[in-house]
Amino acid sequence: MHHVKFARVNAVSARSEARPPQSPVLRLIADDRAGTANLHPEPRYKTERTSRASETIAAQGGGAVDAATGAVVPPIHLATTFVRDADNQYRRGFCYGRSDNATVRQTEDVLTELEGGAATLLLASGMAAAATTFLALERPAHVIAPTAMYWGLCQWLVEDAPGHGIETTFVDAGDPKALANAVRPGLTRLIWIETPSNPTWTITDIGAAARIAHAAGALFAVDSTVSTPVLTQPIAFGADLVLHSATKYLNGHSDVVAGAIVFAEARGIHERAARLRTMLGSIVGAFEAALLLRGMRTLHVRVRHQSRSAMTIAQHFVGHPAIASVLYPGLATHPGHATAAAQMRGGFGGMLSLRLAGGEAAAIAVAARLRVWKRATSLGGVESLVEHRSSIEGAGSPCPPDLLRLSVGLEAIEDLIADLEEALA
Repeated sequence: MHHVKFARVNAVSARSEARPPQSPVLRLIADDRAGTANLHPEPRYKTERTSRASETIAAQGGGAVDAATGAVVPPIHLATTFVRDADNQYRRGFCYGRSDNATVRQTEDVLTELEGGAATLLLASGMAAAATTFLALERPAHVIAPTAMYWGLCQWLVEDAPGHGIETTFVDAGDPKALANAVRPGLTRLIWIETPSNPTWTITDIGAAARIAHAAGALFAVDSTVSTPVLTQPIAFGADLVLHSATKYLNGHSDVVAGAIVFAEARGIHERAARLRTMLGSIVGAFEAALLLRGMRTLHVRVRHQSRSAMTIAQHFVGHPAIASVLYPGLATHPGHATAAAQMRGGFGGMLSLRLAGGEAAAIAVAARLRVWKRATSLGGVESLVEHRSSIEGAGSPCPPDLLRLSVGLEAIEDLIADLEEALA
């Protein structure tokens, strides 16, 4: 399995070395003087692309060493504008901060390697990454999305996307037949899934969904925020795009807002999305990119620890008299367990949900009594969080009102379990 994965990374790396600069502004400049300048020169620091384990790539931040100082932590490039050459060209590869940044580019390169893709775009938030993906589709566009998904994006698809010529059909993405039946030949541009999906942790068969999308001539995107490249690499299963709210596990410290799109190919929708990022000014800041790169250095250690703790908590509370059900794909009783086991390696993620036997009132009361778990939005950080999602999402939410969503952090497992036990008593 690993040999196949590394061969894929090396192959796409070779293609990416030969492609034009990612910056749309630089591409426009290149078109004006085709063949007259090298616009993708050797950077001041570089990420060595070799057959290394993903743990090594992440821990070393891609293996970059600053050429000027030998620093193992690269400098943060805050400059927004860059000096032209005497003949008005940009041979060093950078023009303006709204379209490109060296720190952003380095962080993108690391994530590209971790996902086995060809290119990555970092954006100012997960929502910016998701909206850019949909806006980069050809129009008119029909898209298919899951009924269980991040509520903010669901609302955007319902309320805002139609004004941009995008119509959405929502289906149970855990059922391949439902995905196939929703396809509109010649009109469906994208099938979007989220697996495990928030907050019921429905599992979608990535390979099956990819085949359905490609048979219809559509693109296939996977929101892999919860799984992360530590547990799943959707491109290896046929995904064209992988989305991350990098605010969550990739950063892992609740101090950065960012989003990412990883592309299986550095053309087509990648080029359109890159232009949108430039035109809309939605690139992430250099300082945020540096914090994100720092966070990814511990990604594997954090995700594996959180996955083990989540499994322990899920198993502990199965059958608890105050809990109606435990939702976690690592449990053999979960309807998507077999599929999750086939496409997730090393764990089932750090997210789970509890449905309280006493209903909505009991769920809210339990959350109020927790002390170690913090009542806060978001997930994937080093601190454990609890949230009554139905209250947050409001009217129209498909989330059961008796559900508490748990994001497991890095605290001692005995403290987390004891806190829940006391709140449930």
